[in-house]
Formats: sequence, structure tokens, C-alpha cells
Amino acid sequence: MKVIKTPLEGCLILEPRLFEDERGYFFESYNQRAFSEAVGRDIRFVQDNQSFSKKGVIRALHYQTGEFAQAKLVRVSQGRVLDVAVDLRPESPTFGQHFSIELSEENNKQLFIPKGFAHGFAVLSDTADFCYKCDNYYAPESEGGIIYNDPTLNIDWGIPEEEQIVSPKDAQLPPFKALVK
Repeated sequence: MKVIKTPLEGCLILEPRLFEDERGYFFESYNQRAFSEAVGRDIRFVQDNQSFSKKGVIRALHYQTGEFAQAKLVRVSQGRVLDVAVDLRPESPTFGQHFSIELSEENNKQLFIPKGFAHGFAVLSDTADFCYKCDNYYAPESEGGIIYNDPTLNIDWGIPEEEQIVSPKDAQLPPFKALVK
């Protein structure tokens, strides 16, 4: 597995080794020992989630707080998405900055997002299956979010505004400035 650092400390791109021949391909999408070595600590995932979305859908920007904060390992098994992580750690030198990467069934890249980040993605292909592992259980009472089109973050989702599909819940999330007190 190849590990690539992003500009956001602790947020890593993981590229699995792909074995291809005339039959197709094989790759190991997850190995606990290799993953722990790659991120430099022991993280145990307790929940796997998967979503299916159509082109133009933006699912963003979500996070869990307190004892239910989550680290995530995300990937796309079908289609293409623009994946976005936002550093919400006040003590971090990259607080308020974001990183984006295209994840697809073609590139097989994964993104590790540590605790203390908001996360979201936009579907660039006709449809996409998005898979993610979480190191903590979902707790609705600890859920937080930031509006996807926040002017302070200024995220380019790669989708024209008139083609963006956002849930009513996500369209009502507070701005980033509400986090900064």
C-alpha cells in the first residue's frame, strides 16, 4: 500500500497495490496491520457504511463531536466522487482548510480522515457507491455539520450550481463561522 500525505496533518491518501491480468484485477481494500502501520497508530473500525447516489448529489459536510467523534476510511466501489475533508481542530495549523481528491472505481484510492474533520462528497459520475469505515458508532445527538456552500470554506464541488442536489437537512446546516467562537 502506498501512503501519500495531504496538506492536512493526519489526513492520508492510501493507494492499494493492484494485481491485474487477463482475468481482471485483485486488490486488498483493507488490512488492519498494514493500515495501522500506514497511519502510525492502532485504529479499530466498528461500523461500515455504504451509500448510493446519483450525479450531482452533494452529501456534506458532516462530523461527530465529543466521545462519538469518528475517524473514517473512505473509498468508491463504483463511479466517481469528489471527496472533501475540512480540518475542524482549533489547535491545528490547518484549521478551517480543506482538501479534496477524486476517488473512483478506476483509481481505487482511499482517504483516511482522522477525528476532528468534517467530511463530504459530490457525485461526478452518473451514479456512485460510496463506502466508508468508521472507528466509532453513529450517534445522532453528537452529529454536526457545515453548509456545503459556505463562503469561508469556498469549496469547489466540481458540479455546476444548477445541477447540485442537496438534501433539505444539508441545505440548512450552519456556516463555518458558527464553529469559530
